[in-house]
Amino acid sequence: MGAREPSPARRRPGPNPSEGDALRLARAYYLDDRHQYGCAETVLVVLKGAYGLDDPMDSSAAVALNGGLAWSGGLCGALTGAAIAVGMLAERRIDDHARAKLVAREVVATVLEAFVAEHGAADCRALVGVDLRSPGGHEAFIASGAWREGCMRQIEFVVARLAPLADRAAWDRAVREIEAHRAG
Repeated sequence: MGAREPSPARRRPGPNPSEGDALRLARAYYLDDRHQYGCAETVLVVLKGAYGLDDPMDSSAAVALNGGLAWSGGLCGALTGAAIAVGMLAERRIDDHARAKLVAREVVATVLEAFVAEHGAADCRALVGVDLRSPGGHEAFIASGAWREGCMRQIEFVVARLAPLADRAAWDRAVREIEAHRAG
């Protein structure tokens, strides 16, 4: 019998993990039986770790974003958690605040467009087909297990597209493309 894998809380994302490592961590955090991290929190902690940002396991900025902002069914938490992490990375790598905001917005907008093209929507309620705030809505959704596949696919989609930006060359290439597009 093999050794038990450490709980997700003990597995810290290291700086610049491979895309596969980031996806494995996302699965471990999100699918953990203790349900410690929702969609937004999972993406935030995985990307913060991948990007080498401070206190990567602090998911506090995303705790109310799960389920499309407080289970309201708004913008998918995988996207909002990613937006926080990308903004933090842009602020760390770009000294000029206005330029950092521009780059972060464009990176997130590109992922948002691809997300909608892949999944048909960006709002949680449209993606999951459940009003999570209705009486018993969230409990029924969790009990159905649909989140294990549908939401996990969306988390993996976002992480797979953004974790590579941990690599400085990939980040610099993305910034150059954004700036060339804006100048063009």
